[in-house]
Amino acid sequence: MKVRLSEFNENWARLFHDEAEFLKTIFKDEIVRFEHFGSTSVPGLKAKPVIDMMCIVKDIHNVDLFNDQMHSLGYDVAGEWGIPGRRLFRKGGENRTHHIHFYQTDSPEIERHLIFRDYLRTHPEEVARYSRFKEELAKQFENTSEYSPAKKAFVREMEQSALAWFAEIKPNN
Repeated sequence: MKVRLSEFNENWARLFHDEAEFLKTIFKDEIVRFEHFGSTSVPGLKAKPVIDMMCIVKDIHNVDLFNDQMHSLGYDVAGEWGIPGRRLFRKGGENRTHHIHFYQTDSPEIERHLIFRDYLRTHPEEVARYSRFKEELAKQFENTSEYSPAKKAFVREMEQSALAWFAEIKPNN
């Protein structure tokens, strides 16, 4: 897939909400809550225009029961896709619009993603630094198969800063 980097778009929140409402009609009582995360959830951050959605469910194994239905609705069923305990669905093919990440309520991935999102939302200087980094990578790499792995070390370092920030503010919560 080609790298498509865009300026932040206010409509991304609406696209998240609309998709969440639609998914509620499919998964019904399995869903505990939805979270918008990833770059499209952070005002001012350049992003691939693909909405990352977290769907937190009671039992991750029950999500597998919906694979055929999701496929018939046009979603790519990707399974765990490298993260144990996750179920990933991708919508839109080559012009992808959404990544829906399902996690069970006790998954440690939930907190990690949300802390990173909240850190960026409260640190505009880090948003600017991350945007510049993404722009440089987009100039170097044409496809996400190269672009995404090239981001990993930078993101891991930024996640460590986010976790340290959260540890400092946590007593105040």
